[in-house]
Amino acid sequence: MKISVAIAEDNTLLAASLKEKLELFEDIEFKFQVVNGRALLEKLSTGIYVDAILMDIEMPEMGGIEAAALVTEKYPNIKIIMLTVFDDEEKIFKAILSGAMGYLLKDETPEKIYEGIKMVVEGGAPMSPIIAAKSMAILRNPDIVKNKNEKTGFAISEREIDVLEKLSKGLNYNEIAEDLFISPFTVRKHIENIYRKLQVKNKMQAVQKAKNFRII
Repeated sequence: MKISVAIAEDNTLLAASLKEKLELFEDIEFKFQVVNGRALLEKLSTGIYVDAILMDIEMPEMGGIEAAALVTEKYPNIKIIMLTVFDDEEKIFKAILSGAMGYLLKDETPEKIYEGIKMVVEGGAPMSPIIAAKSMAILRNPDIVKNKNEKTGFAISEREIDVLEKLSKGLNYNEIAEDLFISPFTVRKHIENIYRKLQVKNKMQAVQKAKNFRII
């Protein structure tokens, strides 16, 4: 029996590439792809059923965490895997609370994502290794998310602080990616979020503001 899958991802090129790679596995059947959570809910409301959804977190109009909570409430049999670049505790915590049963990073290979899909429909909870470790830390100390946000005052995640510290040393995207064992694409996403949260427009402003507020 084939596993029916949908993708919610605002990067249409990335979604198309993922779809193409996963369709190489004979037991995967793609039903549709959408660019945000609102479109996902509209599609599901037409009666189209899927076994699993690969869900991005940051999307326009309605993000993945809000969409996951609504899908879980309305369609409890559909399994959701967050597929994202974000590995900070706040988003992991919110994703778990929203009802997501898996959390994989976009750096994972198509084989790992395929294995995650199979695992989640069988009742498992697929997670990238770093996500599993951070999830255990959150279980041991649920206040870790609250404490980090209160410390920075800007809801800057631990990983974003790591990136800021590398920026302050003059490292470029590729060097930061190599040091933190993540992709340059992930670094770029973190920096975009840092700019938005700190309300700055460039790396120099971000580093200076982070130092002023003792974030780094």
